[in-house]
Amino acid sequence: MIKTTLRRYSHKVGLNFWHMEWCTKYRYNMMNKLKNKNLVTACILKVAKKHKIKVHIISVMPDHIHMLVSLPKNLTDSQALSILKGGSSYLIFRNNENFALRYPRRNFWSAGSCSVTVGYNDLESMTNYIENQEQHHEVAFT
Repeated sequence: MIKTTLRRYSHKVGLNFWHMEWCTKYRYNMMNKLKNKNLVTACILKVAKKHKIKVHIISVMPDHIHMLVSLPKNLTDSQALSILKGGSSYLIFRNNENFALRYPRRNFWSAGSCSVTVGYNDLESMTNYIENQEQHHEVAFT
């Protein structure tokens, strides 16, 4: 269950939830092996923690990522996506040099992405959507 208590700032009180999604470059199925899925997950979580991005749910599919996050108040969604994609890409290639055989220029993620705010009333349905991505795409990791 996601913690939904209001955060207090100097002049306001509120919540912010973002659904973020992005793909591997050329939509290659780079995370279809469990080892690669775990590496990508760990890299994204490490970068998020470093930049105080709270990851509530992460779902790594063979060719794309879905996340439900809360951002610090000084960070926009586009800045957060840039940080998450760039930082995780750096760590992924640093920890698995074989990925450079597929991506010699070391651009792991595609240029595009999607980020949408999630309202308090839609939080449960978005949580279910992200958590059930494996069934939605009929994916079995090897």
